[in-house]
Amino acid sequence: MSMLRMPAVKAETGHRSHASIYNAIREGLFTKPVRIGARAVGWPSSEVQAIVSARIAGKSPIQIRALVSHLESARQRLL
Repeated sequence: MSMLRMPAVKAETGHRSHASIYNAIREGLFTKPVRIGARAVGWPSSEVQAIVSARIAGKSPIQIRALVSHLESARQRLL
């Protein structure tokens, strides 16, 4: 598994700004970042790809929120 930093996440998702990513997080439409350093965060590439695939498949915001919840639960089980 690789970790994607913000520029790569924006490129993969089509979001144009940091704010749009963090707005999606607040709305439950994107997973929370993982701290990878004192001043750095990233997202597991598998989570980003799952969310992008759901958007491409035309999933509703409710379905994407459920996916995000599932992805974050799975992440917690790994800890």
